[in-house]
Parts: sequence; C-alpha cells; structure tokens
Amino acid sequence: MRLVTGLFRDRSSAERAYQSVVARGYEASDVSLVMSDETRHRCFADEGQLQKSAASKLGGPLGGSLGTVGAALAALSTVAVLPGLGIVVAGPIAAALVAAGSVGLAGGVITALTHWGIPEARVEQYGAAIREGGILMGVMAHSDEDAAQFEQQWRASGGEHVYS
Repeated sequence: MRLVTGLFRDRSSAERAYQSVVARGYEASDVSLVMSDETRHRCFADEGQLQKSAASKLGGPLGGSLGTVGAALAALSTVAVLPGLGIVVAGPIAAALVAAGSVGLAGGVITALTHWGIPEARVEQYGAAIREGGILMGVMAHSDEDAAQFEQQWRASGGEHVYS
C-alpha cells in the first residue's frame, strides 16, 4: 500500500480527484482530507447541510455514494477541528489524531502527516497551502496500479504537489 497525497486549490479540482478515488471502488472512509475550517465552510457547508437534510428524510446516514468531497465530509464519522488552528481533519488521519490524543496540539497534524510517511519539508509546504485555502487529500492506494492512476488523474484534475 502506498500513500498518495495531493493539494487542490479549489473545490472543483478536489471533486474531480475525489471522483477518481470513488471510481476505483474506494469508500469515503478511505480518504483523508485536511483543510482550513474557513475553506470547509466556504466550499462545502451547503453540501453538508444537504447531506444532513437528505439523511433525516431517508431515516439514516448517507454514505459517500454521491461521490463528492462534501459528501465525504458529511459521511465520515471522524472529523476533527483542531482548536486554535482552524484546521479540519477528516478520515483515517483524523482517527489517528483522535486515538493519539493529539487533537489539541499544534504539532498534531504535522506529527501525524510525518508518521504517515510524508517528508517534513512537504508537510510544511502543504501546511502553508492549507492556510491559504488549499485542500489536502490523501488515500492509501491498495496497489501500485491504483497509486499511479491516482497520481495521473489528480495532476490532470489540477492537483499540485501530488506524490506517492
């Protein structure tokens, strides 16, 4: 398994990248997202409300079947907002932060991303872009073929700093 990460500067590029993950059979819970709370509210608040409304009408939670980043945020059970940092972390990386008890620590995200295998220089690069409104997406690819496919599709979708 290889971690694929990429940075997206707007909702539409993040949506296209997320679609490529879902199209290969991955679930919303396989995707980790890191963004500022401001970015979440600016780009995805309307969709989160739509998901909650639809879930209440259907009598239960909706999965990531709608295939959007907003749906993933609404569907993921582990979403953490880091106090004082204004950073939203969702997916497996959020679960790791919560399990480690590091949600309130400023270094929590950096430590988690570094433990995830992302070099510290890249983590700093991602951090600066997240503060500027970027969306970091990561997925643990099940195969080298999936990793290569995600890299190609994420770059074609407008992804920057895409690595595996």
